[in-house]
Amino acid sequence: MDSIRNFSIIAHIDHGKSTLADRMIQLAGLTNSRTFRDQILDTMDIERERGITIKSQAITLPYRAQDGGTYYLNLIDTPGHVDFSYEVSRSLASCEGVVLLVDAAQGVQAQTLANLYLAMEHDLEIIPVINKIDLPAADTERVMEQIENELGLDPFGSILCSAKEGTGVSDIMEAIVQRIPPPRGDADKPLSALIFDAQYDAFRGTVVFCRVFDGIMKAGQAVRFMHNDTVYRVEEVGRFSLVREKKEQLEAGDVGYLIAGIKNVADVSVGDTITDDRRPCAAPLPGFKEAKPVVFASIYPIASDDYEELVVALEKYKLNDASFTYQKDSSVALGQGFRCGFLGLLHLDIVQERLEREYDLSIILSVPSVRYRFILKNGETVYIENPAHYPESMSIEKAEEPYIRATMMFPEQYLGAVMKLCIDRRGENSHINYPSPERVELQFELPLSSVIYDFYDSLKSLTQGYGSFDYDIIDYRESDLVLLDILVNGEKVDALSQIVNRAVARERALNTCERLKEEIPRQMFKIAIQGAVGGEIIARTTISAFRKDVTAKCYGGDITRKRKLLEKQKKGKKRMKMVGSVSIPQSAFVSVLKSDKG
Repeated sequence: MDSIRNFSIIAHIDHGKSTLADRMIQLAGLTNSRTFRDQILDTMDIERERGITIKSQAITLPYRAQDGGTYYLNLIDTPGHVDFSYEVSRSLASCEGVVLLVDAAQGVQAQTLANLYLAMEHDLEIIPVINKIDLPAADTERVMEQIENELGLDPFGSILCSAKEGTGVSDIMEAIVQRIPPPRGDADKPLSALIFDAQYDAFRGTVVFCRVFDGIMKAGQAVRFMHNDTVYRVEEVGRFSLVREKKEQLEAGDVGYLIAGIKNVADVSVGDTITDDRRPCAAPLPGFKEAKPVVFASIYPIASDDYEELVVALEKYKLNDASFTYQKDSSVALGQGFRCGFLGLLHLDIVQERLEREYDLSIILSVPSVRYRFILKNGETVYIENPAHYPESMSIEKAEEPYIRATMMFPEQYLGAVMKLCIDRRGENSHINYPSPERVELQFELPLSSVIYDFYDSLKSLTQGYGSFDYDIIDYRESDLVLLDILVNGEKVDALSQIVNRAVARERALNTCERLKEEIPRQMFKIAIQGAVGGEIIARTTISAFRKDVTAKCYGGDITRKRKLLEKQKKGKKRMKMVGSVSIPQSAFVSVLKSDKG
């Protein structure tokens, strides 16, 4: 165990985590110049295209230190984007230390602080590294002051490096060996291992990524997953190189993988404890904090025949994304589907794109909603989360919506803008704390429906990425709720219906109509897009028709010839409009979710 080091690289988005991981892999000699490519640990096409890490990746780096010993450094590369911070908490549960990267030009940013607090919660050794020192705008002295004042770390213990050029990378590897403690554990104790990730292999079943804390895991052993209380026989164990590398056994302190013929992806819970079936450990290891979904929407297959494929795809996707939640749902217009929870709009975008790419699905997303409570005149209480099940307005005695207590933290200079945002979203009972100089903790009671729409993105924009947000549901409160229907060419679009407060109904209807106007392609006839509450139209926009030049072939002559052709075209368009049905592109459903402020 003395020769093992388990560590993570954490930082704000775009501070150079994946580039540093690339240099470390090259320094460890795991790849040559012929097989190397940038972002080598980012395996998904979508990660490479967007230049962001979405999935945590693990790899073992052999390293010969200055003291002559050979060490095995288990690196877990983590995402930087706030929507994927749950991936970071999973990775840190398997480590003894972290490399905290800070951009030499940008300095300490919001996720730098958030990730530092996560690392401190896990009681990890922190090595500050100032990256991108080769940039013309680099200011290492200012960044060292920020490391001391804002992070509370020793600035003289920080390492200067340029991951792009490779300078200082060997110093970081040496610091990992010297400063991060080796894992603690006892190979003679009963087996206990934490599952921190898993992925599906079409040939081997589910591949479980785990960190062994005590005991030994080897092929042929019967292991029990404590949360699910299921027993499997281990087929293969090993560690991560650029490909899976089979080993005889994994001992206390090791990070590796386990294959045990687990056919169904839903059988593995990330955060679960693996133990020996014959000699189990006394108690499960503490799992990590579960992520709370912020945006909710329904997913439906475009063709109802693809429903079974969607079920399988969501099961497989759920294994790779612990924060994604889903349950069955149905729609009048779109048939059977699933109600899903997401961490933010980037997360929703990524889920949609991965389902379409990796599982070859064509899906439709509905507008987000929450669960409302209606007390009817006959005394019955009903809970409605799907606008399609909205009760008759005449039968409603009282309508209630869930309220949350939102806690936000951000620098003091943004206080006015954030308070205005909360008041605009019908916030009440505000409470302000100052946990440290220049930082504010603000509490507001807000309707949940005004938070899931685009609140989190607006908060991030107003605070330039420095705002963090958490919430607890407190109770249901009476509200003047109405059902907002969206009509395209006179036909109601079920997936775009929303239950909203009457005060914001017109604003929401106008926003939705404008969004759809941008996304729906023009036709040969006019398309009216309307927002309606009950029988009353409260918003409207029109997509103008294409106009074919039918008079192009008329050279000169009497004007009546041209008029005759135009009248004929007009009649044809009228007939077309009566039978014409408008197909709404997938992008239109997603665009409705995005903030009207852009």
